[in-house]
Amino acid sequence: MSASLTVAVKRLPHGADLELPAYETTGAAGMDLRAAVEEDMVIASGDWRLVPTGIAIALPDGHEAQIRPRSGLAVKNGVTVLNAPGTIDCDYRGEIKVALINHGSGPFTITRDMRIAQMVMAPVTQATMMEIEDLPESDRGSGGFGSTGQ
Repeated sequence: MSASLTVAVKRLPHGADLELPAYETTGAAGMDLRAAVEEDMVIASGDWRLVPTGIAIALPDGHEAQIRPRSGLAVKNGVTVLNAPGTIDCDYRGEIKVALINHGSGPFTITRDMRIAQMVMAPVTQATMMEIEDLPESDRGSGGFGSTGQ
């Protein structure tokens, strides 16, 4: 059984008629976010747009909301979240907006109420940085991109 979390949500005037974010299946990790555009929004190939959702949330302390692509939009249309995953911090109270980019070969049209992204709730760990002179050794060392083979 998964953990439960209550998140306060406020519908904004331009999203008043849209469904609140919801899980589409019982096993879904992400809630679908809907486009609260007043009129169709076209994203040209290679371009991006900030898409309003018509909601603002208040997450409990110690949590974040991750904004992730919808696999169907990505696979079928080449449309994905530009800064995936985007992070909504627990102290942010503004409208959730989704930065979508069109990697497809043609224009993509966003219509009102279209499911554009998914939102996954996650716990957050805040770290304290401790400056030291030398880092402990490891098998990998400082090997970077591609250093572990293919």
